[in-house]
Amino acid sequence: MSSFNFKEDVTWRDILTRGAIVIATVAVIVWLMPQDGQNFFYVEQGKPWKYADFTAPFDFPIYKSETAVKNERDSLLKEYEPYFNYNKDIEGTMVRKFVTDYSEGIPGLSDDYISIIANRLHRIYQIGVVSTSDYSTFASDTTRMVRIVNGKNATSMAMARFLSTKKAYEQLFLDNILEQHRSQLQKCNLNNYIVPNIIYDKDRSEESMRDLESSVPLASGIAQKGQKIIDRGEIVDENVYRTIESFRKENERRNSDETQQRLTLLGKALYVFVIILFFTIYLTLFRKDYFEKARNVAMLYSLIVIFSLLTGLMVRNTIAHVYIIPYAMVPIFTRVFMDSRTAIITHVALLLICALMLQHPMEFIVVEILAGMAAVYSLRDLQFRSQLFKTAIIVTIVAMTMNFAFDLIRMSAFSEFDMSYYNYLIINGILLLFAYPLLYLLEKTFGFISDITLIELSNSNNPLLRRMSEVAPGTFQHSIQVGNLASEIANKIGAKAQLVRTGALYHDIGKTINPIYFTENQSGINPHEDLSYIESAQIIISHVTEGLKMAERSGLPSIIKDFICTHHGHGKAKYFYVKYKNEHPDEDVDDLLFTYPGPNPFTREQAILMMADATEAASRSLPDYTEKSIRELVNRLIDGMVAEGFFRECPITFRDITYAKTVLCEKLKTIYHARVSYPTAKA
Repeated sequence: MSSFNFKEDVTWRDILTRGAIVIATVAVIVWLMPQDGQNFFYVEQGKPWKYADFTAPFDFPIYKSETAVKNERDSLLKEYEPYFNYNKDIEGTMVRKFVTDYSEGIPGLSDDYISIIANRLHRIYQIGVVSTSDYSTFASDTTRMVRIVNGKNATSMAMARFLSTKKAYEQLFLDNILEQHRSQLQKCNLNNYIVPNIIYDKDRSEESMRDLESSVPLASGIAQKGQKIIDRGEIVDENVYRTIESFRKENERRNSDETQQRLTLLGKALYVFVIILFFTIYLTLFRKDYFEKARNVAMLYSLIVIFSLLTGLMVRNTIAHVYIIPYAMVPIFTRVFMDSRTAIITHVALLLICALMLQHPMEFIVVEILAGMAAVYSLRDLQFRSQLFKTAIIVTIVAMTMNFAFDLIRMSAFSEFDMSYYNYLIINGILLLFAYPLLYLLEKTFGFISDITLIELSNSNNPLLRRMSEVAPGTFQHSIQVGNLASEIANKIGAKAQLVRTGALYHDIGKTINPIYFTENQSGINPHEDLSYIESAQIIISHVTEGLKMAERSGLPSIIKDFICTHHGHGKAKYFYVKYKNEHPDEDVDDLLFTYPGPNPFTREQAILMMADATEAASRSLPDYTEKSIRELVNRLIDGMVAEGFFRECPITFRDITYAKTVLCEKLKTIYHARVSYPTAKA
């Protein structure tokens, strides 16, 4: 049994290898992504369009004319409010300065005039004083509003309510008291004590103006990729002219801006890198066993690259919509050869990458993710060819339903309904039927085995199984019984039931070479009585090596051959081993003569087969079949396997083993249940 520790199990070599896989995958995908080309044409407003039908090759803004932009900005600037800061300290400073300068009084006037003038200065500053130049600039329009900033508050006020420095000085002499002594007061240079306390904030005002000007959109709309702009022979009106000129401008910008190209390429690479990195991290953390066999990694990353290539080709050539591509094949293949969770994760990673090349990525992602999930759900247990046909129908219905939902969201009337996308989805469903022959191709290319292949191998008409049933019927029945027990355990603990059932049918095919030497095929005659214990052990052990040879000649998949060589692991032919030791107590026994070649089980399914095989065989020798005797037998055999370390290299848990014991006990009780004896009729 094994456990996973990231730091212990993932070495620097693993990190470098997986890093290289990520970088290589990203490089290939980014290289395959389409790059928009450059188009040249001459267009005149009011003249027919003389080129082929023009469809937008990418999304681009439709720019307004310079006159339209200027008019919109001028209209907005009428509402523009410049910023002025209110300085409340200036009033106190200037008033104190005046009082200090004339502390000895104003020549020819009483001392009361000091306080009167100070009071009038206070009134002026309360109204607000603006520099004469700023006042003349912003007060030309009597309705002009300005924004006065006082601390953290900003208030809109009419510019006309304030005083310029010149008007403020004149305001002093409009006072009835001061006007009588104008000639004397003019000698005091009172204008020196009138300075602006409402100060123009140039930086903030200019920033506000820039923001206001930039708020005017340069474009009046967006031409979407695939949108028909004009047909050949149509007259180029003003709107079409602006659209075509906007395309020309945007296309030139894209093709001439090397920095933009580099940034775009870098952005794509980073986008794909993050997705592939997280996909690899998922495999490292939750499916690390996949990295132990290169075929798993090769298939997963190849599927992502291949379907990214197909998407790029479809987008680049604009022959049809990407909905034609049967993306659901990816989760189907991954589900059949691996597991559901990895199928969903792989599918999502692929779609996120492909969405980068499309104009409506959200709709694409939603439709295809749900289609892929439907494919995975409908293939929980692939056993028949017809399931793939049903899957294609389910996937098509789900995709069309989601696409219809988006149509309903966009449409204002059913008259706008467009059937073209649904035609693409129907073609997608038809192409999905090719998943079945492609499954066979993937099996041969990457060395996988599907449930359909396992079911075909389980057919009793298979030459190896038919020969076993004929020459070793006891072994054949034993294999069937072991397969039933093992598949029940697999279902209970979430292992691959069909795989272990098929492995069980073939695990003892080597016994067909010398069937009479195995108890289940004997009928009163035991040839071991004429052999030494070592010879008998060698014949018993040879059924593993002979089975491997037969499997090799028959072309059985390697995953089935693994069941043949691991169902005894490095165990011993104990009957003859113990007999030999008992008769030779003082002799050193060569354990290798009685030991199976192994290896020990290294998958859960192989461990299940080992437990089911040993228990079923041993149960035949029980003197009586009671619940206690069966439980003791099961516990003794399986606990012995654990103690001898048969499962050390196997990812099976104690919880799995406990469930296996429970299943074996229940099934063996059912198999050997005592039947009621029928009475005989009295004469």
